[in-house]
Amino acid sequence: MKKIKLIFTTLAILLLMPSCENDGGNSKINFKNGALVNLQKISTTDSFIDLVAVNSGADINLGFTVDKAIGDFSSMDIVGFYTKEDGTIYKATLVSNVTTFPATFNISKTDLFDAFDELNTASDFELGDKLIITTQLTLKDGSIQRIINDDGSPNYSPNIASSGLYKVLQSYGVSCPSDLGGIYDFVTTNVKAPTGESAAGPLTGTVTFEDQGGGVYAISDASFGGWIGIYGPGGGVAEGLTLTDVCNKIAYTGTDQYGEIFTFSNLTVNGNQISFHWENDYGEYGDTTLTRTDDSNWPDLRL
Repeated sequence: MKKIKLIFTTLAILLLMPSCENDGGNSKINFKNGALVNLQKISTTDSFIDLVAVNSGADINLGFTVDKAIGDFSSMDIVGFYTKEDGTIYKATLVSNVTTFPATFNISKTDLFDAFDELNTASDFELGDKLIITTQLTLKDGSIQRIINDDGSPNYSPNIASSGLYKVLQSYGVSCPSDLGGIYDFVTTNVKAPTGESAAGPLTGTVTFEDQGGGVYAISDASFGGWIGIYGPGGGVAEGLTLTDVCNKIAYTGTDQYGEIFTFSNLTVNGNQISFHWENDYGEYGDTTLTRTDDSNWPDLRL
């Protein structure tokens, strides 16, 4: 299976469109010169840009390794694309002319200030901003191969983007520390469906928020027992949705297995309990209370 994936990834280089340094970026190089790197985050370093740390004067540590994956090249630049929440994109070179591999890098707050003319103080980092770190390769024939174009658009195929073997870029959102992962007791009441089914409750059980990193949590059942309550044992659970926590502002993200969008409302935080109303665009809804059992209180969450 790994060999098959490797073949697919190699073929996908055909969709990379490297440009020459001296012609404004319009020339395409031959497939035989294509190359890929493997850029991986170091798990013991920061997985996001901690807005709280930045504003308190603390440093950040964006650590990653880069190695040759497919093909060969003469040198490599580490480049960053900083995207503001309004869509404005800034590009900068973080490290130039890397020729020894594998290589390890640790990018600090000062490194970002030095590289980006637009980033000078802590106030320039704003909630919702995003930094993408990737590479720009100089191939053996002198042409330039960009993973991301200067306008921020991708210059690689979906096969490369979804590869389980290599990562050609890493993303760091500007956010706050989050610690909502765990297993919680739920009590759900007043559940109804647009087709007439209903369950007054209380419906009880446990739900798991599985930490995906960066304030994102997979929810084991986004209906908190509601579907089983209104449809019976075969009702199943609402899968595929995630909970996002951005500096204590929470929301459902994604869709369930039926493509339905969920939303929260009427959120109340009271010590080790949070209560809220949930509903989806199909018309199902209910009221749920989650209780922590780890002797901790919920943070000051809001919608």
